[in-house]
Amino acid sequence: MANLKSLLDDELVYGALMCAGCGGSLALRIALKVVGKKTVLVTSPCCMMGSTTFLPQLALGVSCVASAMPGTAAVMSGIVAGLKRRNETDAHVVGFVGDGGTLDIGLQALSGAMERGDKFIYICYDNEAYMNTGNQRSGSTPHGAFTTLTPGGVKKMWKTQAKKDMLRIVAAHNIAYAATACISYINDYTKKIEKAIQAPGAAYIQVLAPCPPSWGFEINKTIKVGRLAVQTGMWVMQEFSEGELRLTKRLAKRKPVIEYLGAQDRFSGLGPDEAQAIQDHVDHQWENYFMRLDRST
Repeated sequence: MANLKSLLDDELVYGALMCAGCGGSLALRIALKVVGKKTVLVTSPCCMMGSTTFLPQLALGVSCVASAMPGTAAVMSGIVAGLKRRNETDAHVVGFVGDGGTLDIGLQALSGAMERGDKFIYICYDNEAYMNTGNQRSGSTPHGAFTTLTPGGVKKMWKTQAKKDMLRIVAAHNIAYAATACISYINDYTKKIEKAIQAPGAAYIQVLAPCPPSWGFEINKTIKVGRLAVQTGMWVMQEFSEGELRLTKRLAKRKPVIEYLGAQDRFSGLGPDEAQAIQDHVDHQWENYFMRLDRST
């Protein structure tokens, strides 16, 4: 299994224009170190496309295809078919797309590709909003977070809907492998990418990638914020294989959700009652669903 010591020494992401402390850039760097140089990367309009495929250079050490936002998975299916036609079975086709292009705009194409069972790895780097265009809410934005689509004024508002449960949507397609990960737990992330490589069909990984400017924390706190998401139970580490969902990180005791909320400006408008409501929701989810997964593994 891959770990920090065994990762490819070569940097396959370089000279890019990501923000300092970008969780998505770390997710991409680590992913490419695991899958290696013989990779065709497919991406669509998002922070990673905007910061790595700018003219006149490509800031990637692998082949890259830029797709329209709704069609990333369809493009991947075409590349898979083309490589098969050429008998190039040792090349990896990897999608690397943000949550907006995955949970929202790209969901239809992804659903079709998963249903067909095409062999690829689709990685959604989840920074929980459309960050490339200035932090608009997506289906992945959590309840209580502020975005630029949130009304301001005397009474501040926040997203009132819950974060879309993409892992269970993917699991409903019964694909070969799916998982959630976090850039703050790199060994876990690399192991899941390796499992995705070995999967006999489509594989999906959704990796939490904290965003300093839009979440509102200092650029040296990216790893800490990611850890708090996991430690408070706001982000759950799971995987799906052989028809079953299971936890991959058990929590003997969860930290209070307020520690995670208080570390970011995007939750700064919440009062004690709203913060407690989020805590109650997390508690309910763990006690009535996630702990059952824990007991079944």
